[in-house]
Amino acid sequence: MRIVFTSLFAFVLSGFAGGLVAQQLAVITGATDEYILVFMLVVLTTVIVTILFFVAQLMTEPLTAVSKVGKWTLIAFTVLLVALVAVIAFWEESPAAAKEDMPIVAGVGLPSLATIIVQWLFVRWRLKRSSAGFGRGGARA
Repeated sequence: MRIVFTSLFAFVLSGFAGGLVAQQLAVITGATDEYILVFMLVVLTTVIVTILFFVAQLMTEPLTAVSKVGKWTLIAFTVLLVALVAVIAFWEESPAAAKEDMPIVAGVGLPSLATIIVQWLFVRWRLKRSSAGFGRGGARA
């Protein structure tokens, strides 16, 4: 039951952090309707990352599994973000047109990275707190 509550609270906390980053980017860039896509992607990223970390908590070595999931999701998302920037940079006819698209790319990337990092830090923190020691006083063997 602890894993369910940890995942639920991590979902809420990381979704709030990602939404807050997306909202601040929307205010800074003066965005309008195009940021609807950004907020939808923040929710999608939060759901996917929550499922990944929930499964990682069910492994035999949950602390190691959560660390690996966090590391690999950050690597995979960063690679996808760099690929998106490269496609936009090479697809557009002029650098000015590509420059206009960069606020939306930042809006897709930064909130999702914030979501992954907050989820990873929270779940790892909760797992470290729950690791019980050996014996009555919690002494290690």
